[in-house]
Amino acid sequence: MGISLFQMVKVGGYVVRQRLSGRKRFPLVLMLEPLFRCNLACAGCGKIDYPDPILNQRLPLKDCLDSIDECGAPVVVIAGGEPLLHKELPQIVEGAVARGKFVTVCTNALLLEKNLGKYKPSPYFNWSIHLDGDREMHDESVCQAGVYDRALKALVAAKAAGFRVTVNTTLFNTAEPARVAAFFDEMKKLGIEGVTVSPGYAYERAPDQQHFLNREKTKTLFREIFARGKGGKAWPFFQSGLFLDFLAGNQSYHCTPWGNPARTVFGWQRPCYLLGESYVKTFRELMEDTDWDRYGVGNYEKCADCMVHCGFEATAVEDAFKRPLEALKVALFGVRTTGPMAPDIPLDGQRPAEFVFSRHVERKLAEIGQEKARDEHLPAAE
Repeated sequence: MGISLFQMVKVGGYVVRQRLSGRKRFPLVLMLEPLFRCNLACAGCGKIDYPDPILNQRLPLKDCLDSIDECGAPVVVIAGGEPLLHKELPQIVEGAVARGKFVTVCTNALLLEKNLGKYKPSPYFNWSIHLDGDREMHDESVCQAGVYDRALKALVAAKAAGFRVTVNTTLFNTAEPARVAAFFDEMKKLGIEGVTVSPGYAYERAPDQQHFLNREKTKTLFREIFARGKGGKAWPFFQSGLFLDFLAGNQSYHCTPWGNPARTVFGWQRPCYLLGESYVKTFRELMEDTDWDRYGVGNYEKCADCMVHCGFEATAVEDAFKRPLEALKVALFGVRTTGPMAPDIPLDGQRPAEFVFSRHVERKLAEIGQEKARDEHLPAAE
């Protein structure tokens, strides 16, 4: 099935309006991260190693809805952490849908079944369930046995309740193309709306640093996977065809970090969802005051191996408008899995990585401490 025609038309209309208005940079997807706390501790995750005072932080409903309004992107992806741990998530989803946004909640699904009744099926809303392959692959990825079976049970329940359901899959260098292809076959049989697939980003704070893919291995892996599925046409991907073509090494893209801006408990994250180098208070500051040329493949060492959808999907969407025939070719014939690859971006001019994580943590902890002290000195309500 993939992305519905209804959603493609709505989002496409938004892109056309931005281009006609002459905007050079505009958001396509808001990555809303209202908490970092999670009920899993995946080896490849760099989002959960904050001190408890930060893990206990939540973006309140008003801040979430204000961020959606401030950004204006047609798509809102709510991630984390585990979003279902946020008590106001039903109201956040309801408020975003009421604004005409296409809303995706990314979840490990461990809490999904018991919370389904708090949500309403809608063509604007879908659950994106985290499954990194078959039972053995996924349980190894999330470092806990039995998670795959629980997530699959929740997936079936969500579909039976009338919800749109997709799967998001992150692949590492241990992925076996034949097993990944077989997993995609199984997901298709379940009748899910689509799969979002991406190579893992090499978070500097992830516990497992050995299994991230570099760009060359990423391209080879995805060619071998897509070759087992008619150039990827055998499966319903919840992504643009040109992004999949990029994963297979057939397109040479620079990332578009402003296309997927991130709002977290720290503020608006600069430059992107994956890389928290600094934070600002407003979306306007993010868009207008960020030196975007300092980031991206070829510009910054931390970006060197990134081929993740939240960095490059917006680039692929923009390219589809610039080269519609190229997009049509991929749609009709699938991703090319043989022959020469597009030249990659040279890395000889990139600036070295800066390690700033501890600084941001210290500032946030100080801010939390100041807020706590103020609250303790407030007079008690009568």
